Amino acid sequence: MSAVVTPDSALELSHWMQQPLADVEQALSRWVGVGAPAQLGEAMRYAVLDGGKRLRPLLVLAASEAVGGLREAALRAACAVELIHAYSLVHDDMPCMDNDVLRRGKPTVHVQFGEAQALLAGDALQALAFELIAPAADEPTQVPVATQARLCSLLARAAGARGMAGGQAIDLASVGLQLTEDQLRQMHRLKTGALLEGSVLMGAACAWVSDTARAALAAYGAALGLAFQVVDDILDVVADSATLGKTAGKDAANDKPTYVALLGLDGARAYADRLAAEAHAALARSGLADTRALAALADQVIRRSH
Repeated sequence: MSAVVTPDSALELSHWMQQPLADVEQALSRWVGVGAPAQLGEAMRYAVLDGGKRLRPLLVLAASEAVGGLREAALRAACAVELIHAYSLVHDDMPCMDNDVLRRGKPTVHVQFGEAQALLAGDALQALAFELIAPAADEPTQVPVATQARLCSLLARAAGARGMAGGQAIDLASVGLQLTEDQLRQMHRLKTGALLEGSVLMGAACAWVSDTARAALAAYGAALGLAFQVVDDILDVVADSATLGKTAGKDAANDKPTYVALLGLDGARAYADRLAAEAHAALARSGLADTRALAALADQVIRRSH
């Protein structure tokens, strides 16, 4: 996979990321699992804190920055989408789904806390995501109610049957089957892409944007979301478990359809590069003044090693 940005641009992204990542980590630590009974809070915090690339929160914050969005709304949305992602991983790792024992370089939640506690931790993280976006009346917030409603709608759609959960259902039903490229693309647009595209759209929803800009950001998010999955399929083949922080080679072992199986390793790499180019082209037609952080995040998705 070729790098699209220069070293200077990558260094700028590293600098840009420092404050957003610090803000997200501080907010997650402040909000996740506080007051939850009977070891539930501990399991929730174990699932969320001390690990993860935080790509989805960074996309929310970068998109919000590009449109001049309300910072509090963006931070709440960024944490909410990370909680949905974390809950999906907790459930996905359980024996009834992918039955994995390693996530983010440590034992999965059901291995550490038991299956029942893992199930409840995932449920609680999903609920907390929407609580963060639409806080209780006695919790002071500057986020307009209309913005809260829009963010809830975007997140629900991205996570539900027309998004992530629907894609996971297709994934489970496709084990051992040979999918066409169109079928594989549709599965991954839902399973992985919907939440990444939703992250971009949630960031954009933190301010008023033109229809042209919104459509361009949606196209950017869709291309980036699919590219992320293509790279995931590649890394499952070429990287080891220590680098990935999860079990390598799991897709092939479980006879799951992947882009590497369909297109070959070189074909999958070429497809990832084409998707990155699509993401950049979408940003170029957005009409927004500064999309450098979004562009650099797309390049980071293509170049990542885990």
